[in-house]
Amino acid sequence: MSSVRQTSSSSNASMGDERKRKRMISNRDSARRSRMRKQKLLEDLTSDLGRLQCENKLILCRIDEVKEGYTAVAADNCVLRAQVAELVARLGSLAGVLRGVGLKLDSPDA
Repeated sequence: MSSVRQTSSSSNASMGDERKRKRMISNRDSARRSRMRKQKLLEDLTSDLGRLQCENKLILCRIDEVKEGYTAVAADNCVLRAQVAELVARLGSLAGVLRGVGLKLDSPDA
Protein backbone atom coordinates (compact mmCIF):
# COMPACT_ATOMS: atom_id res chain seq x y z
CA MET A 1 0.00 0.00 0.00
CA SER A 2 2.81 2.29 0.73
CA SER A 3 4.11 2.10 -2.85
CA VAL A 4 0.62 2.95 -4.18
CA ARG A 5 0.49 5.95 -1.89
CA GLN A 6 3.94 7.17 -3.04
CA THR A 7 2.97 6.83 -6.71
CA SER A 8 -0.26 8.68 -6.07
CA SER A 9 1.42 11.54 -4.22
CA SER A 10 4.19 11.62 -6.84
CA SER A 11 1.64 11.98 -9.67
CA ASN A 12 -0.28 14.64 -7.67
CA ALA A 13 2.95 16.59 -7.24
CA SER A 14 3.72 16.36 -10.95
CA MET A 15 0.15 17.48 -11.79
CA GLY A 16 0.59 20.41 -9.40
CA ASP A 17 3.91 21.31 -11.04
CA GLU A 18 2.28 21.15 -14.47
CA ARG A 19 -0.58 23.40 -13.34
CA LYS A 20 1.92 25.82 -11.77
CA ARG A 21 3.96 25.90 -15.00
CA LYS A 22 0.85 26.52 -17.14
CA ARG A 23 -0.29 29.28 -14.76
CA MET A 24 3.12 30.95 -14.94
CA ILE A 25 3.02 30.86 -18.74
CA SER A 26 -0.51 32.26 -18.71
CA ASN A 27 0.53 35.05 -16.32
CA ARG A 28 3.52 35.95 -18.53
CA ASP A 29 1.27 36.12 -21.60
CA SER A 30 -1.25 38.24 -19.75
CA ALA A 31 1.47 40.62 -18.53
CA ARG A 32 2.90 40.87 -22.09
CA ARG A 33 -0.55 41.68 -23.50
CA SER A 34 -1.06 44.28 -20.78
CA ARG A 35 2.29 45.94 -21.60
CA MET A 36 1.38 45.93 -25.29
CA ARG A 37 -1.99 47.58 -24.57
CA LYS A 38 -0.30 50.24 -22.44
CA GLN A 39 2.29 50.87 -25.17
CA LYS A 40 -0.45 51.20 -27.83
CA LEU A 41 -2.38 53.59 -25.58
CA LEU A 42 0.76 55.68 -25.04
CA GLU A 43 1.42 55.79 -28.81
CA ASP A 44 -2.20 56.78 -29.51
CA LEU A 45 -2.10 59.53 -26.88
CA THR A 46 1.22 60.82 -28.22
CA SER A 47 -0.23 60.92 -31.72
CA ASP A 48 -3.34 62.73 -30.47
CA LEU A 49 -1.13 65.22 -28.62
CA GLY A 50 0.79 66.08 -31.79
CA ARG A 51 -2.39 66.44 -33.83
CA LEU A 52 -4.07 68.62 -31.20
CA GLN A 53 -0.98 70.83 -30.83
CA CYS A 54 -0.98 71.37 -34.60
CA GLU A 55 -4.73 72.13 -34.56
CA ASN A 56 -4.20 74.56 -31.68
CA LYS A 57 -1.52 76.45 -33.63
CA LEU A 58 -3.84 76.74 -36.63
CA ILE A 59 -6.67 78.02 -34.45
CA LEU A 60 -4.39 80.58 -32.78
CA CYS A 61 -3.26 81.81 -36.22
CA ARG A 62 -6.88 82.10 -37.32
CA ILE A 63 -7.73 84.04 -34.14
CA ASP A 64 -4.89 86.46 -34.89
CA GLU A 65 -6.18 86.93 -38.45
CA VAL A 66 -9.70 87.62 -37.19
CA LYS A 67 -8.37 90.09 -34.60
CA GLU A 68 -6.49 91.94 -37.33
CA GLY A 69 -9.62 92.02 -39.48
CA TYR A 70 -11.68 93.26 -36.54
CA THR A 71 -9.16 96.01 -35.81
CA ALA A 72 -9.27 97.15 -39.45
CA VAL A 73 -13.09 97.14 -39.50
CA ALA A 74 -13.25 99.00 -36.18
CA ALA A 75 -10.88 101.66 -37.54
CA ASP A 76 -12.98 102.01 -40.72
CA ASN A 77 -16.10 102.25 -38.56
CA CYS A 78 -14.57 105.12 -36.55
CA VAL A 79 -13.71 106.96 -39.77
CA LEU A 80 -17.23 106.43 -41.13
CA ARG A 81 -18.83 107.64 -37.88
CA ALA A 82 -16.69 110.77 -38.00
CA GLN A 83 -17.72 111.34 -41.62
CA VAL A 84 -21.40 110.87 -40.70
CA ALA A 85 -21.06 113.40 -37.88
CA GLU A 86 -19.38 115.88 -40.24
CA LEU A 87 -22.04 115.41 -42.93
CA VAL A 88 -24.87 115.81 -40.41
CA ALA A 89 -23.26 119.02 -39.18
CA ARG A 90 -22.87 120.31 -42.75
CA LEU A 91 -26.46 119.38 -43.55
CA GLY A 92 -27.66 121.23 -40.46
CA SER A 93 -25.61 124.24 -41.45
CA LEU A 94 -26.98 124.20 -44.99
CA ALA A 95 -30.53 123.80 -43.69
CA GLY A 96 -29.96 126.85 -41.48
CA VAL A 97 -28.73 128.90 -44.44
CA LEU A 98 -31.73 127.86 -46.53
CA ARG A 99 -34.13 128.77 -43.73
CA GLY A 100 -32.36 132.10 -43.45
CA VAL A 101 -33.14 132.89 -47.07
CA GLY A 102 -36.73 131.82 -46.65
CA LEU A 103 -36.78 128.38 -48.24
CA LYS A 104 -38.55 125.48 -46.63
CA LEU A 105 -37.11 121.99 -46.72
CA ASP A 106 -39.12 118.80 -46.81
CA SER A 107 -36.39 117.04 -44.82
CA PRO A 108 -37.43 115.70 -41.40
CA ASP A 109 -34.23 117.13 -39.89
CA ALA A 110 -34.86 120.63 -41.14
